[in-house]
Amino acid sequence: MSFLNNLCIQVNRGLTAAAGVCLVSMIALTCGNIFLRLVWGPIPGAVELTGYFSAVLAAFSLGHTQMRRGHIAVDLLLMAFPRPMQKAMGILNDTLCLCFFLLITWQVTERATVLKNTGELSETLQIIYYPFIYCTALGCLALCLVLIRDILQNLIPQQEQPS
Repeated sequence: MSFLNNLCIQVNRGLTAAAGVCLVSMIALTCGNIFLRLVWGPIPGAVELTGYFSAVLAAFSLGHTQMRRGHIAVDLLLMAFPRPMQKAMGILNDTLCLCFFLLITWQVTERATVLKNTGELSETLQIIYYPFIYCTALGCLALCLVLIRDILQNLIPQQEQPS
């Protein structure tokens, strides 16, 4: 269990760092676009690149947010149930989320593969953009890894650490 937890931490730490690079790139690109628009003209493809960076930023942040329990949860009704029922509902919720995000990962990967095989390019900059889509699938896969960890932590009783 410790190995899986450490793996989740390391993978999501790396993805969070990459998300930070995307965020800084988006800020620099937007600021540069605003400044150049005043002086000369807009940066071609700035909106397109900002969209790609924001998709990667959101996807790479999913696992980290799940590890910190930062996703929106409405548990007002759930708190009225006994603790074993709350735990069972948590396992069910995490399992459903895992199935959903495994499906998303699979379908996004399929879409990226089709774009790679057809050689499709972006509209404005004419760059290949399937790597951004693969990055989105990677972010969803990292979330799946965290969900698996969460499910196992709820199913396997935790051993108390000796003091």
